[in-house]
Amino acid sequence: MRTDRLKLNSSQTRIFPGLFDSLAPISEFVTHAAKVVGLDAKAVYAVQMAVDEAVTNIIEHAYGGEGRGTIECTCHLAGDGLTVTLRDHGRPFDPVSVPTPDLDADLESRRVGGLGLYFIRQLMDEVRFDFLPGSGNVLTMVKLREAGP
Repeated sequence: MRTDRLKLNSSQTRIFPGLFDSLAPISEFVTHAAKVVGLDAKAVYAVQMAVDEAVTNIIEHAYGGEGRGTIECTCHLAGDGLTVTLRDHGRPFDPVSVPTPDLDADLESRRVGGLGLYFIRQLMDEVRFDFLPGSGNVLTMVKLREAGP
């Protein structure tokens, strides 16, 4: 994978097969970008976790399983942080249809699933979902670099 061209104020896109085996190379791609942009270790980990969860959801929910489409991952490196955009051509996703999890409920009464979107929103500074007919689902996640002392 060519990640040597990543530099500030640039973007790079890679297309990966919609397979769980793609999780590691996608993580390597976004991790390198996060480090180039100067995110600290905690922020790099947050990006890794959010992207991993999002890619897993694309494979499981948008495509309904492995090998049914591709995942386009774009990293845009800016002076203030990293923007990761994931695009798929699976089933349209409407984040409003996902209920906010009741984190105060007893474990027995909580519904199964539904925490992934919550975690992504907690881990990243900005999260946007778009669905454009012909262009697919577009998830944009931003992680800002902490200001120095």
